[in-house]
Amino acid sequence: MKVVLFCGGLGTRLREYSDTVPKPMVEIGYRPILWHVMKYYAHFGHTEFILALGYKADHVKNYFINYNEALSNDFVLTRGGTELRLLNRDIDDWSITFVDTGLSASIGQRLRAVQPYLGGDDEFLANYSDGLTDLHLPTYLEYFRSMDRAASFLSVRSTHSYHVVTASPGGLVTAVQPICESDVWINAGFFAFKQEVFDAIGPGEYLVYEPFERLMRREQLVAYRYKGFWTAMDSFKDKQLLDDMYESGHAPWEVWKPGWQARAG
Repeated sequence: MKVVLFCGGLGTRLREYSDTVPKPMVEIGYRPILWHVMKYYAHFGHTEFILALGYKADHVKNYFINYNEALSNDFVLTRGGTELRLLNRDIDDWSITFVDTGLSASIGQRLRAVQPYLGGDDEFLANYSDGLTDLHLPTYLEYFRSMDRAASFLSVRSTHSYHVVTASPGGLVTAVQPICESDVWINAGFFAFKQEVFDAIGPGEYLVYEPFERLMRREQLVAYRYKGFWTAMDSFKDKQLLDDMYESGHAPWEVWKPGWQARAG
């Protein structure tokens, strides 16, 4: 299945970095978060990527044009440093299509813009380029196919430290509860779509508003609830948390690492 990744947003909540590079290119360790997302899909055999670009698209293009596999792979250096032999590879089996979908386009517009590059595939995957998870993707896709609907997304409990407040119309508070302990579930991306999803997307529309409303009315939208690891890099605080996890050697989204199944359960 092809994987569409939305890479065109401004990343205004991560302005410490996005003034210089687009949000998908903000690094965790020595690779951008976009690479971590792509590596996740590639681990499960999905190596045909379509990048829906916008803000600072040249940074994304140049990164992959000048990609250096030696940074994240073991290698042997000989002949005084003039010959390098990689012991394993990163992206040699990836196919990446770069599509400039506009600076200010909505997610729905970006998705419509890349439709011609999906070919005749009836099913495809899509995602934001800032979310990470240890979800076993084949299990999720089995669910999607068993439900036989046009669209699905991953649904998780919020990882933020906000509180859900229950109050009477007059303002009398009856309950205050951490959002992560409430029954509130959020859209975490990791979409699985059939081509018929495009019938629900009008010009200029944002994906999760009008199109999802239409799909809900047609009973064509399902959510896969997941209680495992998921997080998104929305802010500088999120970036620091991901850096800390990566540097500690406990990065649950690195499903391609040896021993992942034991860690993920």
